Amino acid sequence: MKVGDLVALPTAVFGVPAEDSSPLAQQLHELLGAGRAVDDLRRYFGIGLPPGYVAFTGSRFEHLAGGGDLPQVADRVTAEDLVAVQTLSVTVPAPVALDILEGPLGTKLSGLLRDIPGDIDLVDAGTEAVAAGSPADEAWHLLTEQPKVGWVIAGKILARKRPRLIPVYDRLVRCAIGQPPSFWLALHAALREDNGALHRRLLALRQTAGLPRTVSALRVCDVVVWMNHRDMGHACP
Repeated sequence: MKVGDLVALPTAVFGVPAEDSSPLAQQLHELLGAGRAVDDLRRYFGIGLPPGYVAFTGSRFEHLAGGGDLPQVADRVTAEDLVAVQTLSVTVPAPVALDILEGPLGTKLSGLLRDIPGDIDLVDAGTEAVAAGSPADEAWHLLTEQPKVGWVIAGKILARKRPRLIPVYDRLVRCAIGQPPSFWLALHAALREDNGALHRRLLALRQTAGLPRTVSALRVCDVVVWMNHRDMGHACP
């Protein structure tokens, strides 16, 4: 049985993280255990709220046009993917967008996407899936080399294409939980600690909040951290 296949249990089952948990795991357990986490998820995705309430635009990130990881589009970046990225408050510059949709950049990205697994959660993936030199890492570097496409935009494009494997990581999340040498690897390790306790906690929050399974564990984590830090009014660089 994979770690990601373990049954989601009520949050209360998990208690506090193990004493030898990594700093990132401890931070995330603390944020996920806050009493507001479920309400924040429901507010963000507009679940069970009064008529007229407008969900955050980011609630459409993984769902627009059926998602970026549908089999027919999983290995190419589409116009719908570029619009989906805009729901997370970033915009791919027009020349780069055209190159992705119609030029050699899109061809190169497609070649790399074909080698990035799309049917596995980060917790169940081997380290090599997100390590330096992996196709995911190469795709990230290819994107960051484009004019006015920084690490935030690059990461969000890849998170749209591989929502179970690649986390959304932006300046606000970085401000909240820090900047390890490799966020992907640090999160991978944190998710696997204590027999996947953090991953199971994310699944439990998803279930309690009433979110569909199309919202990955990684997005649950991102939204909880983002909403908490945003509402605290921190000024992030």
